[in-house]
Amino acid sequence: MAGITLDRVEKSFGATRVLNGVSLGFEAGAFVSLVGPSGCGKTTLLRIIAGLEQADSGSVAIGGIDVTGRRAADRDVAMVFQNYALYPHMTVEQNIALPLVMRRLSSFERAPLLGRFIAGTGERRSAIRSEVEDAARLLSIDHLMQRRPGQLSGGQRQRVALGRAIVRHPKAFLMDEPLSNLDAALRHDMRRELVDLHRRVGVTTVYVTHDQAEAMTMSDRVAVMLAGHVLQFGSPREVYETPATIEVAKFIGSPRINILAGEAGPEGRVTVAGHTTTAVAPRTSGPLDIGIRPEHLTLGTAGIPAKPHHVEFLGSEVLVYARETAQGSELILRLAPEDWEDAPSREALHVLPQEGRLLAFDRTGRRVGLIRDAAAAQVRATPPRVPRYV
Repeated sequence: MAGITLDRVEKSFGATRVLNGVSLGFEAGAFVSLVGPSGCGKTTLLRIIAGLEQADSGSVAIGGIDVTGRRAADRDVAMVFQNYALYPHMTVEQNIALPLVMRRLSSFERAPLLGRFIAGTGERRSAIRSEVEDAARLLSIDHLMQRRPGQLSGGQRQRVALGRAIVRHPKAFLMDEPLSNLDAALRHDMRRELVDLHRRVGVTTVYVTHDQAEAMTMSDRVAVMLAGHVLQFGSPREVYETPATIEVAKFIGSPRINILAGEAGPEGRVTVAGHTTTAVAPRTSGPLDIGIRPEHLTLGTAGIPAKPHHVEFLGSEVLVYARETAQGSELILRLAPEDWEDAPSREALHVLPQEGRLLAFDRTGRRVGLIRDAAAAQVRATPPRVPRYV
């Protein structure tokens, strides 16, 4: 296992700046995802780590060794591509064995007829075959060894590509959207298999994807990228619950986060869409953008007025799409089916945010820390006393 360190990496293609001084550190044995929209620079960054692209400036270190000037072949990393990159005329066994054959056998030893007469070739080929069989068993494809790629399903081809990477025993795996060509059900299964494989092999893995579900479910750490910048680097829970910027909040989460116009009063008390909350933004006043996750909105008899216009029943949950009436902002609510069934009205809703879950962003897009006014929250939580008359 080896950690990976990127220090102020920059890259341009012509006049287009692709990476803007990216600095990141990946711990040895970690599973790290680079996630972001198309064109954000994540694949270029992966190719720079692999040595397939050269950075304009900055450095790359693998296992504490500066490899910035080294060729890809000398970095001891294994790349898994989106299109599998298998040789169609070779069997599964031959595809997996290829990197070992190229490394351990000379051009004469690889020759079909001449190689068998060179001393030691048989032993080396036997050792290669043993390692290939071990990798195939690990990936549960040992029964497919004599098939060719055209005779395999998409998931099986992906396992062959992984097997070819595993037999190299690299310092790190670099994966460039390896599941994007699979259908939804198979992609879900392969996510689980990749995580299980990482646990067993324990090699540092850098995984590029535009699919936030892959990044959030598979990774120890997630780097959210946009326009060549790393906006946030943290655990999946950190980037979801405490996004550093409004761009991170909008990108991470499905359904998307609700963004409503809000304001911090002179004493920092936060209002959202005209609804006064118990949240306080210390040392902040003026307009804010308030982010509320769909699961952090509930229905009540008072709150933010909204009119629903579309409902999706998904079995375990209901997604309600509504329009907030004061400013016309779109809202998405994630509710339990029974909560929607018990709604006081389905024509005109009153939506209440869970005030301990509000996210506030200033006009620059940076998150503003909120605290709760404990006294106001206590008053709101305590039901009014009903006088008793004798």
